Amino acid sequence: MPTPPDTSKTLKLERYNNYLRKIHSTKLITASSKLLFRATLLIALILILFFTINYPPLSDTPHHVPPHHRLHHHSLLSTSLFSAGGGAAWEKQVRLSSTPRRTNGFSVLVTGAAGFVGSHCSLALKKRGDGVLGLDNFNNYYDPSLKRARQKLLSKHQVFIVEGDLNDGPLLTKLFDVVPFTHVLHLAAQAGVRYAMQNPQSYISSNIAGFVNLLEVAKAANPQPSIVWASSSSVYGLNTENPFSERDRTDQPASLYAATKKAGEEIAHTYNHIYGLSLTGLRFFTVYGPWGRPDMAYFFFTKDILQGKSIDIYKTHDQKEVARDFTYIDDVVKGCLGALDTAEKSTGSGGKKKGAAQLRVYNLGNTSPVPVGRLVSILEGLLSTKAKKHVITMPRNGDVPFTHANVTLAFRDFGYKPTTDLSTGLRKFVKWYISYYGIQSKTRKGSQATGESG
Repeated sequence: MPTPPDTSKTLKLERYNNYLRKIHSTKLITASSKLLFRATLLIALILILFFTINYPPLSDTPHHVPPHHRLHHHSLLSTSLFSAGGGAAWEKQVRLSSTPRRTNGFSVLVTGAAGFVGSHCSLALKKRGDGVLGLDNFNNYYDPSLKRARQKLLSKHQVFIVEGDLNDGPLLTKLFDVVPFTHVLHLAAQAGVRYAMQNPQSYISSNIAGFVNLLEVAKAANPQPSIVWASSSSVYGLNTENPFSERDRTDQPASLYAATKKAGEEIAHTYNHIYGLSLTGLRFFTVYGPWGRPDMAYFFFTKDILQGKSIDIYKTHDQKEVARDFTYIDDVVKGCLGALDTAEKSTGSGGKKKGAAQLRVYNLGNTSPVPVGRLVSILEGLLSTKAKKHVITMPRNGDVPFTHANVTLAFRDFGYKPTTDLSTGLRKFVKWYISYYGIQSKTRKGSQATGESG
């Protein structure tokens, strides 16, 4: 009987091939699983990035705030990507704008440069030969087109504004890495007393967190800059002393806005004490003038009078007229530059204090309070239009009945002396307003009808 063929080698080979196939199959499944996991993770990160950029946190924009009151937020990621990562051309613009033209000129970072006071100060600094770099987030607390128009004006004078937020630490750090600023003029803030009742978080984010973030970056800089920053006359709150002096108590704020500005003064004291930062706080008293803020009474009074709308004029609860120490923008600019010129150098280096540093606070006002009714009368004359007045009792919204500045300290230390009375200042404002908004006033129409020239 023939011997059966030996199949053991064939079986072994087949088992070996099956074994190899199983190994390859296992590796393929493992590789596929890893690939799927990584793809899922990547998609999740892209979705998170998308929602971070396009949708601000709910706490920053409460549901009860109307859409036209919600502030436009720049995500920190997008700001850093498109500003700090702007490359060589961006850095060249930053350096060029920051370089002084005069001997021993300053290199100044102006925050809130597209704002009312910020744009005027930036122009004044640039015109005298200092280097100026602006920073502004262009939020829509009021019409951003006005801020863009100021930006365009500054651009004509070679002042570059970086679009970014105070709370963007990497962006601020990048700016200080590119430019060794000698000074910071910190004017960026969430302004307005009444709006704090609608969107309180915006005040905390800008006036407290944003200020701390700026100070954190400034303290670590080498050299540390000298800092002049905007406080407010609102810190006097329920103070009844008259006129308001820097020695008066400021521990009774009447609004959240005032409380955040008072907090800023205490925070400034802390960073001065621990890190040797030279800090000067300026308490502004109702600043007005061309390129002003549309949320201020003189501005929307002008608009409403021209449009034939009724305006609210407040009386106090004891039926007294509300009065303000209206301060013209040119006087405030002189005060800001005076504070910068007399600011001593910070004493720290790389976040370590090496000696006592300068810490100051000053009133910048006009020293002559004017009743709001008088303001309206002046506007009526300038606009040749009678206002439709609606006199009401002042609501409890954080406003105070009067402000009156004592500016003795500012005069002593840097010669601050306001020279513009309300009638003169309002005349300049109305001239700008009519020109900017392309309005043909009744006065002009009358001149044209009679063949007069002006």
